[in-house]
Amino acid sequence: MHSIDPEPQARRDDARTVLAMLAALAIPLFITLNTVKSPGVLVMTSDNPTPYGYTWSLALWIVPLTVLVGWLQRSPGFHMPRLAFWRTVGTLSALGVLLDVGLGDAFFEFPNQGATLGVFLWGLEIESMSLVPNLPVEELAFYFFGVAFTLVLYLWCDLHWFGLYGRSLRARLPPRGAGVRFEWRAVLLGLALIAAAFAYKRLCSPVPDGFPAYFAFLVMVAFVPACMVFRVVRHRVNWRAFSFTALVMFTVSTWWEATVAFPYQWWTYRAEMMIGLFIPAWNGLPIEEPCLWLLVSFTTVLVFEANLLHLLARRSADELRYVQREQA
Repeated sequence: MHSIDPEPQARRDDARTVLAMLAALAIPLFITLNTVKSPGVLVMTSDNPTPYGYTWSLALWIVPLTVLVGWLQRSPGFHMPRLAFWRTVGTLSALGVLLDVGLGDAFFEFPNQGATLGVFLWGLEIESMSLVPNLPVEELAFYFFGVAFTLVLYLWCDLHWFGLYGRSLRARLPPRGAGVRFEWRAVLLGLALIAAAFAYKRLCSPVPDGFPAYFAFLVMVAFVPACMVFRVVRHRVNWRAFSFTALVMFTVSTWWEATVAFPYQWWTYRAEMMIGLFIPAWNGLPIEEPCLWLLVSFTTVLVFEANLLHLLARRSADELRYVQREQA
């Protein structure tokens, strides 16, 4: 009699469990924040209340990233899947930089220049349609180190923190030459979400003018690509490692933005480019930002797993050494 391998079903259950955990946390969080009907107002007592605040806050990513990289490098037999790692970090951080350069002026403002080094990148100014130095250099570091920390945290969880609970399906090599198949129906899902956001903005938002372009960008550039490879890589994702990574990223990022960065205006948002659903308890933070902090982990992990699967099918040496670590 053949034994039934429970792991594929367990992996499907793990993905659903993560979704249920997120819903169980998000619903009471939303209800609690919605009880704030008369939010307090932050009163500035100085022209520069947070000197170099944005600059120093990047340590939230750089310090733990350095610690985890050092930990992994000292781990016996560990091999960084360098090609998959740099493809993922390079692609996602480049998309973030392109967002700022091409659309940053349409979506964001950076009124508190004292929170930065005062070094600015050239970005497109919408009104004049010309390049002007309007983007703090910290934005470049934010995208790179934020994505790199997310991915290294997932790798650490996968190989160490949660790797003790069972073998990963990643250790099973795909057939040589196998490709990553894209689920194009995800595009329809993305368009439906954008249509729903536009309808809410027009019918229910206190700022009905404009278009929810920032949300549309997040959906089409982050959410849809991850959904397109979800079916192919879902059995290879270590969902326990993902859940811990997503929890850390969401908690740290929300604390960072909702309590410091946004109230002290390291950056603000143009209301006409948002859905128009704001969180009064967090100084009117747009709902797009909590969505972004969940998408960071989801997109980074799934894009990495798709890159890893693609390279394993072609037997990349670095990636093979990485999965052999799990087989040992």
